[in-house]
Amino acid sequence: MIPRTFPPAPGWSPDGHRIKAPLEYSRGEQKTWVFGGLRIHDGAEVTYCAPARNSDGWIELLTQLARANPRGPIRVVTDNLTTHTSWKVRQWLAHHPRIQQVYIPKKACWLNLQEGWWRLLRRAAFAGQTFADPDEITHAVNLATTQLNTHAKPWIWGRPAPPTRTLRRRFVYLL
Repeated sequence: MIPRTFPPAPGWSPDGHRIKAPLEYSRGEQKTWVFGGLRIHDGAEVTYCAPARNSDGWIELLTQLARANPRGPIRVVTDNLTTHTSWKVRQWLAHHPRIQQVYIPKKACWLNLQEGWWRLLRRAAFAGQTFADPDEITHAVNLATTQLNTHAKPWIWGRPAPPTRTLRRRFVYLL
């Protein structure tokens, strides 16, 4: 996510036409990357905003996942992004054996349950908003994560079965 600012349109022209916004649109130098994790058996999620998409941000997310799940093994399903496979991350994982990364096959992103959750987070945090600085983005992500965690429920791969329809009347035809 990149904060953006642009001046509002000045209003209406003397002949009654709407004046379009000038092309002074710019994005700032600051960027914010959102890292996230979803625990599928209860729907709880963890997010972390970082100034760069690098191994340090990924390691911080893994640290937060370990804190959020204090017992038992943790299997993180991830793609083959170099941020997830760097030497620094492999060294960190060697010191934390209960966390294992499981890579989804290439060209099979539909296997990743995280994609549906990212859609919900983007809609809850970013829909229809303009942010002036990275702190606002971080605040929006934290607020959306808290709201989504209050209504969390288990994630199930695939569509649920259609509801059974009960008939109000049953007609019997005799021939």
